[in-house]
Amino acid sequence: MARTKKTRSGIYIKNAEQIEGIRKSSALASKTLVYLKDFIKPGVTTNSIDELCYEFTLDHGAVPAPLGYHGFPKSLCISVNDVICHGIPSERVLQEGDIVNLDVTPILDGYFGDTNYTFPCGEISEENEKLIQTTFDATFKGIEQVFPGNRLSNIGFKIQKFVEKKGYSVVRDYTGHGVGIEFHEAPTVLHYGRPNRGEKLMPGMIFTIEPMVNLGKYKTILDESDGWTVTTVDGKNSAQFEHTMLVTETGVEVLTHNEELWGKLPDTLKK
Repeated sequence: MARTKKTRSGIYIKNAEQIEGIRKSSALASKTLVYLKDFIKPGVTTNSIDELCYEFTLDHGAVPAPLGYHGFPKSLCISVNDVICHGIPSERVLQEGDIVNLDVTPILDGYFGDTNYTFPCGEISEENEKLIQTTFDATFKGIEQVFPGNRLSNIGFKIQKFVEKKGYSVVRDYTGHGVGIEFHEAPTVLHYGRPNRGEKLMPGMIFTIEPMVNLGKYKTILDESDGWTVTTVDGKNSAQFEHTMLVTETGVEVLTHNEELWGKLPDTLKK
């Protein structure tokens, strides 16, 4: 087994064996979302989706990373409407017009793959459709910046510039992160900020890009009663998408991409 390398700032540079393991866990994460999307419909409880995620993950030889993580009680995060992230599945019943983010992270053979996607529940408003599309497009604006030699902050700079031009705001309090060997690793990946700062991207780095985009203000509220649920400060809706990606020798490999769910990758990505 090859020795694990780290940069001076503590970022793992994954070796070939680790990359292959993370590639497999990432593929399972995306496959899990494809399976669960058919259950996003009015009348379904978020608890029932959690149970389906748990069973599907175990059936594929993995375990759900969120379950028990710092006391988190469920197998995935389900964030509905004005819940930005870390929503806890419950007896909440999905309603026509909701927007629903599912955030899944299986651990397969010791490796983590992390992805999320915001789904419409039945027919949604034009306002919510535009929010979801903007967030989806912003995610790929960030991914376009993933290639060797580029600076980490250019990811967030491009996302923020795109989102604010559309009239939305980008959450500051929650970020992307390194992933693969651990659930959350260095580096912290901001979705806002100044250009040409921070780490230079190197082949073998693996991290998430997962912008949270709000209809209203970017500030957040943490529910102190459960210690997890994060909502918008003004009650307006929020959407999010997340991919895990590998910096390659020439560009980026989007490890959690699944064409059935996400469509074809943009031609603008450096392969």
